[in-house]
Amino acid sequence: MDTRSVIKASGFLILTTISIPANLFVCFAFLHNRFTEAKLLPADIILCHLAFANLMVSFTRSIPQILSALGYVNLFDDVGCKVTILCFRAFRGLSISLTCLLCVYQAVVISPATSLLSPLKIRISQYLLYIILFLYLLYYSSSITAIFNGVASLANNSILLYTYNLDYCFMSFKDYSTYIFVGLGIMSRDLVFILLMTIMSSYILRLLYNHGQKLKDIRGSDNSQKGERAETKASRAVVTLVILYVVFFGVDNIIWLYSLTILRVAALVSDIRIFFATLYTSVCPIVIITTNPKVQKKLKLAKTKREVQTTRTCTHTV
Repeated sequence: MDTRSVIKASGFLILTTISIPANLFVCFAFLHNRFTEAKLLPADIILCHLAFANLMVSFTRSIPQILSALGYVNLFDDVGCKVTILCFRAFRGLSISLTCLLCVYQAVVISPATSLLSPLKIRISQYLLYIILFLYLLYYSSSITAIFNGVASLANNSILLYTYNLDYCFMSFKDYSTYIFVGLGIMSRDLVFILLMTIMSSYILRLLYNHGQKLKDIRGSDNSQKGERAETKASRAVVTLVILYVVFFGVDNIIWLYSLTILRVAALVSDIRIFFATLYTSVCPIVIITTNPKVQKKLKLAKTKREVQTTRTCTHTV
């Protein structure tokens, strides 16, 4: 195994060992809260679906990348390639759109009563599940090209000009126009959500700044200050997720646009692009775990139970 394969396998292995346990824990925390304590808030539902989408990206992209870098070949047949690529593209798109939805919801929640966004406070809560279902259908239907272009191997083992080499599968297009149309279509679709979440996060930052200025002159009660701090922390966490995604999306698509200008893309350049395309799946749950009170509560309970079990084991041993 060459140096590039070792570095590639190590990089994706690190991402996977963070992403899968962290996203599973976020999903478990919210689902456990749903069935044992109370109904989930809209933001919690969005975060749960976001963690699930990130988890599926790890399964459908990071793990195959690790196995292919370690030398495993023929991981999938044609059907397996089509399904894997379809799921990866759909869930990666869902990760973008759900982050955008979270940002829009947070902007609506903290918007003043006189804002144009104020009427959406009730409507988003009422239609949240329908919105999420629409996003699932949107990304699966718009990623359908994977079914037509995804293959496990190429004729005579020769990579054509208009082919994406995913290491474990190929995306082969019949001509340059189709190659460009599909690529630009996917980027344009995702760019709409990126622009929307950028606008909403800028709005959130402006509201937080104005709120901070008012706090310098107005002293509220202890309870109201606690509520304000909770909203502020949630808003900052959402803005952090947006900034991270915009950066990763930017690097990913700059490299992709560069690849359109040359006939053969260097393997290292392709690996860097894929790494940034999946990096959010590991960073996102870490941000959620460190900022969300409900997830932190479950983490503290898990630590407490483990300490109790350790104490009992030591007692029995003695």
